[in-house]
Amino acid sequence: MRNVNVHTIIDNARVASFHWMVMGWCFLLLIFDGYDLFIYGAVLPVLMQQWGLTPLEAGALGSYALFGMMFGAVCFGTLADQIGRKKGIAVCCLLFSCATLINGFASSPTEFGVCRFFAGLGCGGLMPNVVALMNEYAPKKVRTAVVSIMFCGYPLGGVLSASVGIFILPRFGWEAMFFAAVVPLILLPLIYWQLPESVGFLVRQGRTERARTVLLRVDPGSNLEQDDRLVMSETNGRPASLLELFREGRALRTLLLWLAFFCCMLMIYALSSWLPKLMANAGYSMGSSLSFLVALNVGAVLGAIFGGTLGDRMNLPKVLVIFLILAAVSVSLLGVRSSMPVLYLLITVAGATTIGTQILLYACAAQFYGLSIRSTGMGWASGVGRSGAIVGPLLGGVLLGINLPLQLNFMAFAIPGVVAALAMVLFALIKEPKVASLTAAGA
Repeated sequence: MRNVNVHTIIDNARVASFHWMVMGWCFLLLIFDGYDLFIYGAVLPVLMQQWGLTPLEAGALGSYALFGMMFGAVCFGTLADQIGRKKGIAVCCLLFSCATLINGFASSPTEFGVCRFFAGLGCGGLMPNVVALMNEYAPKKVRTAVVSIMFCGYPLGGVLSASVGIFILPRFGWEAMFFAAVVPLILLPLIYWQLPESVGFLVRQGRTERARTVLLRVDPGSNLEQDDRLVMSETNGRPASLLELFREGRALRTLLLWLAFFCCMLMIYALSSWLPKLMANAGYSMGSSLSFLVALNVGAVLGAIFGGTLGDRMNLPKVLVIFLILAAVSVSLLGVRSSMPVLYLLITVAGATTIGTQILLYACAAQFYGLSIRSTGMGWASGVGRSGAIVGPLLGGVLLGINLPLQLNFMAFAIPGVVAALAMVLFALIKEPKVASLTAAGA
């Protein structure tokens, strides 16, 4: 009987049809997730006018979904390490799709906010589980690039939200934007049938036959035999929990990751929630303001692809530092009156280095935490980050409420980028303990 390391098979596999299948379904799930996340920024100007919301009230309303995302990321991230990522993904998708569909029937800010909270629970839980699943199956030499390309579904969902808004809002009203959630509900049974379970979860559950079948799909040339014993690099045997994120030399780097997540999400949600409104206040038409949101998310796709490729060739934390510095510079320059081509370029760069950086942060967290605690680690990082996402719309509402000049608004949005860059500098400088290195490499 041979001992066969699960991680060795996955790490050394060539990209095959199985990987494209997993990436495709995860990509589609993130499109749904991104559409739901960015829909508020698209409908915000209409809601403020229809319900007579002040900037501060609008910022608070936008934060309901983000509160839900914070709790969803922590709860469903930890739960998925116990029940399996496939079930966790299905529950999250069902939750945010149903809540978003019902959201289209809301008749008051209170009803709207409650629906957004429950949609946020599902969205917050889906993201870390999808990223963890893709990271687990991606070959090591292209892992960052594969996860980053898959994550492009998230900003593309934002592009879809803004693009649909340009057409739908003037004709059918904001309610119609939320009825699109019926699509993931229809596709969910097919997605659940096609999506594989975490192979690490299968091994820990003793479902070795199923794990062997999945591994043969990952690498058909692996020559696995019936009596081979499947083992994993991680051997501590402890159940996933918050405390595991602070053991074996991970404590300081965990806290630095949390700080980077917090600051990056603050920038993203401040921009995505208030960019159309700020530009409308600056004199641009509603169509132009929504097209800026499209440019922001197109930039995110470009940043994720370029950054992911760069991250596989260079040190990923160092790439993150560069991106965060560029984010602070580009966001601060958005407040300077520029020609339209320059403005679109700055917004595209801002999208590439804020949303694109967040995608790379997920990849960094997925590689830092071992397989048995990966969903837990990413769920907590995402959950802490969501507190920054909550602050972002509120900060925008406060700034608009005190009528600051446009440039000062964007400079305030840029400050967290500097803080996140410093956090990742320290993260990169800390020498990784031997145990952490093993789990990250074997993951």
